Amino acid sequence: MASENNELRKVGLKVTLPRVKILQMLESSQQHHLSAEEVHKALSEQGDDVGLATVYRVLTQFESAGLVVRHNFDSGHSVFEIARGEHHDHMVDLDSGKVIEFHNDEIESLQRKIAAEYSYELVDHSLVLYVNLRLVDYGVLLPHSLYQRTPVNLAIRRGYTSRQLTF
Repeated sequence: MASENNELRKVGLKVTLPRVKILQMLESSQQHHLSAEEVHKALSEQGDDVGLATVYRVLTQFESAGLVVRHNFDSGHSVFEIARGEHHDHMVDLDSGKVIEFHNDEIESLQRKIAAEYSYELVDHSLVLYVNLRLVDYGVLLPHSLYQRTPVNLAIRRGYTSRQLTF
């Protein structure tokens, strides 16, 4: 808890129990991208009485202070991740909603090159790729609208390999 207190003080925020609990939740979560509702639910499940409005307010304060980064992926609601100072991009699986973080030096270089070609210097960017699982790698190619309803997709998402699937 001492490190959370120091982090809050360092960015000029008063140390309060809700702020400490929310920061601990974000730092300890195995899921890197959490909505305010997910933070609230997790806090409630561990017995912490922090209201949803407080979670929203604290996350907004954390964003303003640079402790978290807010993302608005295709789902229409905001998710937050701890600002670790390391740049990365995102892929969002349209079927599961899973967010995959990645970094690719070739993409980074190409973005700087494109900006320079237009006489600009790249200052910052955000790249989000919206993706579908390539079922063609498993011998199946289906339109996106059918992915969620197929036994093949469910089996693959549950960890079965293409060798285990029989058609």
